[in-house]
Amino acid sequence: MSQSTAVLARNVALCSFNTFGLPARAAWFAAVETPAQLVALTASLEWRYLQRFVLGGGSNVILTGDFEGLVLHVRIPGRELLAEECDAWIVRAGAGENWHDFVRWTLGRGWPGLENLSLIPGTVGAAPIQNIGAYGLEMAERFERLEAVDLERGKTVTFDRAACRFGYRDSVFKREAAGRYLITSVTFRLPKHWRPETRYAGLAQELEQRRIANPTARQISDAVMAVRLRKLPDPACLGNAGSFFKNPVVDATTFAQLAARFPGLPHYPQADGAVKLAAGWLIERCGWKGRDLGPVGAYEKQALVLVNRGGARGADVLRLARAIQESVRTAFGVELEPEPVVL
Repeated sequence: MSQSTAVLARNVALCSFNTFGLPARAAWFAAVETPAQLVALTASLEWRYLQRFVLGGGSNVILTGDFEGLVLHVRIPGRELLAEECDAWIVRAGAGENWHDFVRWTLGRGWPGLENLSLIPGTVGAAPIQNIGAYGLEMAERFERLEAVDLERGKTVTFDRAACRFGYRDSVFKREAAGRYLITSVTFRLPKHWRPETRYAGLAQELEQRRIANPTARQISDAVMAVRLRKLPDPACLGNAGSFFKNPVVDATTFAQLAARFPGLPHYPQADGAVKLAAGWLIERCGWKGRDLGPVGAYEKQALVLVNRGGARGADVLRLARAIQESVRTAFGVELEPEPVVL
C-alpha cells in the first residue's frame, strides 16, 4: 500500500532514471505514487518554492548536470474502463503506467485506437506533454481529458483537449504551463467504429510483407513493433532518447525550392498547406548516419536517433546535436528542433 506522503531522498543518482544513461544527481528526489502524496508535498512550505522537475520514464530528457532542486518521479498506477458509450470506450490510466503496456492492455480487451503508437517509450503521463505520434496517428486524436496537480496551488485541475492546445509534438505543457503541472491520469476515447490507419509507408510495407490486407488493430500493433525494433535501438543495450529531432515543417514555397534541388526528398503535405520533411533523411544526406562525435553518435540504422556509445555526458549529446543542426542548416536551409527536454 502506498504511503500517505511521498518519501524524500537526498543526493540521488539519476543515471538509471534516464534512457540515455547520462550521469547526474538530484539534490532532492521523491517518488510520487498517488495524487494525494503530491498534494501533501506541495502543501509543505519547505518544498513549495524549490525548483522542481517532473520525471516519468526518462525517455525524453537530456541531463546536462546535477539538478539542485526536487525531482518528482511519477509512479502513479491504474488502468480502468470508465464508461462504454454508443460510439466509444472511455478508458483512463494512471500517469505512471508504462505507455506501451497500456496500449497492449487496451488491445487485449478489444478496444482499438492506440495501436499505431505501440512501443513508444515512456509513461502515460508523458504522452500528452509531447503529444506523441507515430505511423500516421497522434495521441491527441484519441485524447479525452487529463487530470493534473497544480504544483503552485496544490489543487487538482482537469484539462480537456482544447485546454491542452496540442500541436505537432507539442502542448501547453511544453510552453506557458511548463513545469507548473504534474499530470496524474489521462483519459482516452477509443472508437467503436474503428478504421485502420495504414497510410504510413513503412507500416504499409510491413503489412504487405505479412500478406495482411485487412489488418486488425492487434496486427497493426504487431507490425508497428516489428518496424520499430528493426530500426530503433533498445535503450537497455544502447542509451538513447528515441527520435532526437522533430520532423521540420516548411511552407509550400520553401518545399518547392527544396524539391527542385533534391527530387527524392521525402515529404508529407499538411492540411494547412505546409509540408513536413523527414528529419532522418536530411541528417543522413549530411553524412551523419552511423557517424560518431566523441562518445555519442547517430545510430547506424536510423540517423534520427542519437546514441550513447559509452560514457557520454549531457554536454557530449548537445555537441553532436548542434553539429547536426548546423550541417542540415547549411545544406538545406532548414532548422531542426530537438524533441527531448534538456535539463
